Amino acid sequence: MSNVQEKKAVVLLSGGLDSTTILAIAKSQGYTPYALTFRYGQRHEAELRAAKRIATAEGVAEHVIAEIDLRMFGGSALTSEEHEVPKGRAEGEMSEGIPITYVPARNTIFLSFALAWAEVLGAKDIFIGVNAIDYSGYPDCRPEYIEAYRKMANLATKAGVEDEGELNIHTPLIDLTKGDIIKRGIELGVDYSVTVTCYDPTADGAACGECDACILRIKGFLENGLSDPAPYQ
Repeated sequence: MSNVQEKKAVVLLSGGLDSTTILAIAKSQGYTPYALTFRYGQRHEAELRAAKRIATAEGVAEHVIAEIDLRMFGGSALTSEEHEVPKGRAEGEMSEGIPITYVPARNTIFLSFALAWAEVLGAKDIFIGVNAIDYSGYPDCRPEYIEAYRKMANLATKAGVEDEGELNIHTPLIDLTKGDIIKRGIELGVDYSVTVTCYDPTADGAACGECDACILRIKGFLENGLSDPAPYQ
């Protein structure tokens, strides 16, 4: 009988390209993944359906869809009909300021839920698909933010206080371009045709092809000499 202790990890799974890649990376590193998805008031359900399909296909130990409603605050084109999703922007424009698709404090909220579940599971590892290269200027995707959160997490938990080992937040995509991420995912056998990255897809999940997320994604596939296998309008 094996004495090797199971390595549990909470993996934040949105149903998009990045989070599906980190799920594959976590599995390749020997972790037993527990997938955490959020219905947070986003304007479409396509990515939630994608997350369910991916979690089932990848055989995660458990898949939780947490229900929170950030529409009560608004402030983002992803949670409020008052704001339009920007379309057709050049890459230079994407790097100028923080776009309206930024959801205030989203990663802080998501990581807090992941931290709570990790503590209950006895897991010491959280995987999140943040990226500081092709990330449209989001402040909660930067390495210094992740490191600050990791320090806070180890101060804020029973496991941290009782010195049961430090919690680690894994960001394997943080310094990769979208092309690099796709290359890594293809090496791990990720099926990108079922992922939904678009900020403004149709009801059945077809991507718009014009929002920042679509533009960066299409570029990433082209850099690998490929066309994106996901459906577009």
